[in-house]
Amino acid sequence: MADDLAEVAARFGAALRLAGLPAGPGRCERFAAAVTLARPQTQRSLYLCALATLVSSRAHAEVLEAVFSQVFGGLADPADQRGDPNSSSLAGQASVAPGDLLAQAARAAKTHASGAVPGPPQAGPGDGGEARRRDGREAENRYLGSGAERLAAQDFAELSEAELLQLATLMQRISLAVPLRRSRRPRRRPGGPHTDMRATLRQARRSGGDVFRLISRAPARRPRRLVVLCDISGSMEPYARAMIQLLYCAAGGASAEVFSFATRLTRLTPALSRSLPGPALRRAGQAAPDWLGGTRIGASLKEFNDAYGRRGTARGAVVVIVSDGWDTGDPQVVRREMERLSLVAHRIVWVNPRTKSASYQPLAGGMAAAWPHCDAVVSAHTVEALDQLTAALADPARRRAAVRPAAGGAGC
Repeated sequence: MADDLAEVAARFGAALRLAGLPAGPGRCERFAAAVTLARPQTQRSLYLCALATLVSSRAHAEVLEAVFSQVFGGLADPADQRGDPNSSSLAGQASVAPGDLLAQAARAAKTHASGAVPGPPQAGPGDGGEARRRDGREAENRYLGSGAERLAAQDFAELSEAELLQLATLMQRISLAVPLRRSRRPRRRPGGPHTDMRATLRQARRSGGDVFRLISRAPARRPRRLVVLCDISGSMEPYARAMIQLLYCAAGGASAEVFSFATRLTRLTPALSRSLPGPALRRAGQAAPDWLGGTRIGASLKEFNDAYGRRGTARGAVVVIVSDGWDTGDPQVVRREMERLSLVAHRIVWVNPRTKSASYQPLAGGMAAAWPHCDAVVSAHTVEALDQLTAALADPARRRAAVRPAAGGAGC
């Protein structure tokens, strides 16, 4: 039975991958575990085991239904069994032993694999799911990656909302590590530069007042605060959604302070807490009244500096600004507010998807005014390009030119 089950899971998973369903080794293993636990005695029970372990959406269920009927050619079509469980079509099915059912399924899967394996319906030429021909015969596709991995190289602007949500699995593997800062509170550390006299004498009381070991202390180090300002205007909306989803999914991004801006500044941190990526994005869209509006970078930065920068939100923090630099306001306001921000922030990383082009130049008024005050400018327009963003966030050095406060004490 174990050999039959392994063969069924392997061949069935390969057929599902050819049809475009992300049935990797993990899902196939869950399918085999479900069959071992449920011990199905009818084709309907076997189909339900596959439905519970191999799909995660309605579209996947339709693909599974078609492939199930194709792989298990000797078995009944599961499409005829989706009605009432007490119907005559189900009542007429004879129960068989689990070993016999798996043996039949293995023979059906082997017969299906020896013939031509049908490809996914209406598949494009570059979707990676078509069968490759070798010596005049169609060979099995050995690609085991999921659909999300095939979307990793596509621009965020070309992805639908459903495809963007599929990338949540890949974004969960990303760690947004920020540099450490020195805390004012010390902590115990062997061999530290200072001796903790209170802790040392307290320990000496246990040995009659004799000090056998010195307890040292050193300043603790904590991660710097991560502050993100996302441009949610019409041209930046898909990239803003991707960045907000990244902050929700990635390790280290959940504690970030997130703001959106178009014509005004909106704090999105409460809307992104304790929710799934999909509902979090919807709540963020409801919280920002200027979603898909115009762009006033300078006025939004001024509002952030006045309301949050002086209170300490940006002081010593790593500030990420997601925008293409198109501003309908005065570029001088952007220059002045970026200068104020640079005086309190540890690093400023600007995410501009237009920089993906090698011929890009900061000719837009807002981008040209902000460029001298940025430590790094990255594109981050795909999941694969997010490596540039993670490297820029983890860099502890400040690389922008020194900025002096304006005369008369103006600035932050």
